[in-house]
Amino acid sequence: MAKEVRGPVQEREFVFTQRDFEKIRRLIYDHAGIALGPGKKDMVYSRIARRLRALGLKTFQDYLDALDTQPDEWTQFVNALTTNLTAFFREAHHFPILAEHVLELKRRGRQRIRLWSSACSTGEEPYSMAMTLVDAFKTWKPPVEILATDVDTNVLEQAAEGIYPWERVERLSESQLKRFFLKGKGARAGWVRVRPELRALIEFQPLNLLGESWTISTPFEVIFCRNVMIYFDKPTQAKILARFHALLQPDGLLFVGHSESLTHVTHLFRLRGKTVYVPLQGA
Repeated sequence: MAKEVRGPVQEREFVFTQRDFEKIRRLIYDHAGIALGPGKKDMVYSRIARRLRALGLKTFQDYLDALDTQPDEWTQFVNALTTNLTAFFREAHHFPILAEHVLELKRRGRQRIRLWSSACSTGEEPYSMAMTLVDAFKTWKPPVEILATDVDTNVLEQAAEGIYPWERVERLSESQLKRFFLKGKGARAGWVRVRPELRALIEFQPLNLLGESWTISTPFEVIFCRNVMIYFDKPTQAKILARFHALLQPDGLLFVGHSESLTHVTHLFRLRGKTVYVPLQGA
């Protein structure tokens, strides 16, 4: 019987021990509430190895030591381990519900309606919210304020710029592209920029959902927190959801991701429809 021929095992550039991995798991959980499973070791190696190269370090222990001596590196650490998957009008069923809800609040006499995209990544979610409300009110100046936050300062900067490669918007309708985006020319061919009228509806701010204090106090009529809770364990989820509850108007709505359920906080929220919740009063 012929022997199986195998290629050489590819050696890693840096030594990465189980102890290194476990310490990184603990640090990202303590600092950002992100619960990395035991199967994420290769992902962690790949992303943190980039920081070693950028800083000219030789070992993962050197990097972990640097976190103690270089406070600014914590931002890069969190950025490296944050997953940012998003798209314009992702989970499209949410946006007609959003439009109906905000229009109804306006009919009831609400003068200014505040919305929060609490993990906005590169901006597709808050811009989708803004497009929805421009269409709903048929004006570039709907009576809304949209706050967009994220723990990852790199993606937040991209979101605030509102510049995207063509493939990120190609699934939008021709009408949406014409009304809400400017096509790049010359060196910017193949890129689009969000129209300034749309950008003006959104305020971008860095925010760590696990931070001791949030720089937010005014209640919201709508909070989007979609496909974020899956990265947190149940106690961390409950802590964040309790803070959302305190910041939602009694007639507000909380939008979550398709794979997320709030069955462990039924004292705080009641399911209204598909992944849309309302706050319970007296909780």
